Amino acid sequence: MEIAKNISSRLTKEAVVARVNGELTDITSSLNEDAEVEFLDFNTEEGEEVFRHSTAHVMAQAVKRLFPDARLGIGPAIAQGFYYDFDVSESFSPGDLEKIEKEMEKIIKEDLFFERFELDREQAVEKFKNEKEDYKVELINELPEGKTISCYRQGDFDDLCAGPHVPSTGSLKAVKLLNVAGAYWRGNERNKMLQRIYGTSFPKKSKLEDYLHRLEEAKRRDHRKLGPELDLFSLHEEAPGFPFFHHKGIILWNELEDFWREEHKKRGYEEIRTPIILSRELWERSGHWQHYSENMYYTNIDDNDFAIKPMNCPGSMITYKNRLHSYRELPIHMAELGLVHRHELSGVLHGLMRVHCFTQDDAHIYMLPSQIREEIIEVIDLVDDFYKAFGFDYHVELSTKPEKAMGSDEMWDMATSALVEALQSRGLEYKVNEGDGAFYGPKIDFHLRDCLDRTWQCGTIQLDFQMPEKFDLDYVGEDGEKHRPVMIHRVVFGSIERFIGILTEHYAGAFPTWLAPVQAKVLPITDRHQSYARALADKLYTLGVRAEVDDRNEKVNYKIREAQAQKIPYMLVVGDQEAANTSVAVRHRFKGDLGSYDVDEFINNIMEEINNRETEPRC
Repeated sequence: MEIAKNISSRLTKEAVVARVNGELTDITSSLNEDAEVEFLDFNTEEGEEVFRHSTAHVMAQAVKRLFPDARLGIGPAIAQGFYYDFDVSESFSPGDLEKIEKEMEKIIKEDLFFERFELDREQAVEKFKNEKEDYKVELINELPEGKTISCYRQGDFDDLCAGPHVPSTGSLKAVKLLNVAGAYWRGNERNKMLQRIYGTSFPKKSKLEDYLHRLEEAKRRDHRKLGPELDLFSLHEEAPGFPFFHHKGIILWNELEDFWREEHKKRGYEEIRTPIILSRELWERSGHWQHYSENMYYTNIDDNDFAIKPMNCPGSMITYKNRLHSYRELPIHMAELGLVHRHELSGVLHGLMRVHCFTQDDAHIYMLPSQIREEIIEVIDLVDDFYKAFGFDYHVELSTKPEKAMGSDEMWDMATSALVEALQSRGLEYKVNEGDGAFYGPKIDFHLRDCLDRTWQCGTIQLDFQMPEKFDLDYVGEDGEKHRPVMIHRVVFGSIERFIGILTEHYAGAFPTWLAPVQAKVLPITDRHQSYARALADKLYTLGVRAEVDDRNEKVNYKIREAQAQKIPYMLVVGDQEAANTSVAVRHRFKGDLGSYDVDEFINNIMEEINNRETEPRC
C-alpha cells in the first residue's frame, strides 16, 4: 500500500490486489525483500475475482449478524458476481435478501479492515468447532498435512480463506443481491441442501446500474421464454432435458444445417453418420468407460453391455478404419451432425443451453504429423468465417493436460506446442487454462461474445495422438510401411440446440431474414385484397421466400402489431393502390414504414438479403 501511495493517489484508490513475484497478495501485506510488484484493479480478471470474493465475505458477515444460527459453507467469486452457501433452518425470502443487502451496505460504510491470520491445524479445527461451523471443519480436515491454514477477519467476523482480499470493506462500494437457490453441499446430491445467495458488486454505482439493466434485457431475451412465444420449441416435464422442436424451430435448424453443409463442402469435408448405440468394448477401448462413465447412459441387449454415445469420435474412427488408407489421401476430413446423449444432474439443466441430448456438428481430421499446423490453421479460419456470418466477436482459450489423462508428457508437450504455434501464426491472443484439456489431448476453445457482453463457449479444436493409438489407426506411408495418423476433433457450433438458444438471445428472437422461420407476412387491408395477397405470397414462396398471408378479419394495424410481435422481418401491406400498380407497401420490424416498392424490386432485394445471408436489412 505504501508503494502504491508513492506512485499515485489514483493507484492507491483503484488497486484491488497486488501480484508480488507472480503471486497474488493482499495490498496490506508487508514486503520484506526486493520483489517485482504489480498492482491490479477491478478491470483485470484477478482484480475482479478478488473484489467479488471479498464481497462474498461481507455477505456472510451480514447473514451471521442477522441469522446467528446460520452455518457457513463456501463463498467463491463467479462470472459476473459471487455466491455464498448457508445452512439455515428456513429458506431465505425476498424480504430476507433486502435485509441482508442493507446490512452489507452498513458493513461497507464501517470500512472494516481485512486482516489475515494463520493457524495450525489443531487451532483451526478447535476454533471452528467451537463456532459450530461444521462445514469449515470438514474443509480443514481435507487440507494436506503441512498446508498453511489462513483466515481473514473483518470486524466481528472470521472466515476460513486463502485470500487475498481488498484492503477494507469500504473498497466495495456498490452491491446487489440477486436471488437465492438450493444447492447441495459440495455439489453432491447425497449431501444436505443448502441455501445459496447470489449477488454481484462493482466499484462504481453506474457500473452496477448498467449490469442490472443488462440483466433485465437478458430476461427479456431469455430463449426459454422466446422459444415457446415464437413457436420454435418447447420444454416438457415428461422429458426433462430433451427439447421438442416445432415446425418453425426446424426451419431455423435446417437453415443452420444447410449453411454448415455448404461451408464444409467448400472445404472438402466428407459427411458421415454413425450409430447412436455402440458396444461396451468400444467405449473401454476409447477410454470413455473409464474416464467418462458418470456422464453416460447404458443399455443391455442380448446380455451384452452397450452405451448410448456421448461423443461421435469412436464411430468416426471405426469408419476411418473400414479400409486401408495411403499417405496420399491424407488429410481426410470426416464431418458428422451426430446426436449424442450425456447425463447431467437435473439441477444444471437449462433450456437449450444444458440438455441431456444434443446434435454436435463434429468433424474428425486424420492427417500426417507434418500437416498438423496447416490443418489447425484451416480450422481456425473456418471457425472465424462461421462466427463472422452471425456478427459474433470471440476470444480464444488454450487448455492443457488435465490430472486424469492418457499418454506421455512428451506426447502432450508436442500436441500443446502445435496448438500454440498455430495460434501464434494467426496472430490470435489466447488465455491458458492449465489442466483443463480433454483426457486425450489439449484443446483450443472459442468463446463467443453476444450483444449483452456475455460469453459462450462453442467451437473447440482438440489435437489427439492417443485415440489413433487406442483404435490402431494407420496409413501406408511413402516407404510402404504402416504409420499412425494424427487426429483433430473439432466443432464449430458446439451443438445445434445450444447455438439456437444463443442466437435466440443474441437477436432477441428477431433473427436475420435468412434465418427467420417466416420472412415476409402479406397483410391484405380488406377481403377484396386477399386474392392479390395470396398471389403475391405464392410468388414469393415459389422463389424460395418463406411468406404467409394474414387473411383474418382484423384491422391492418392489429395485423402489423401481431407480425411485429412474432419478429417477422417484413410486412407487406396490400390494398387497392398496390393491387392496381403491382406494388407493395413495405414495413420492416425495426425501421417501420419503408414506403411503396414495385413487387419485383422488393423480391430482388429480399432474395439478395437471404441468399447472401446478410445480418442487416436490404430494404
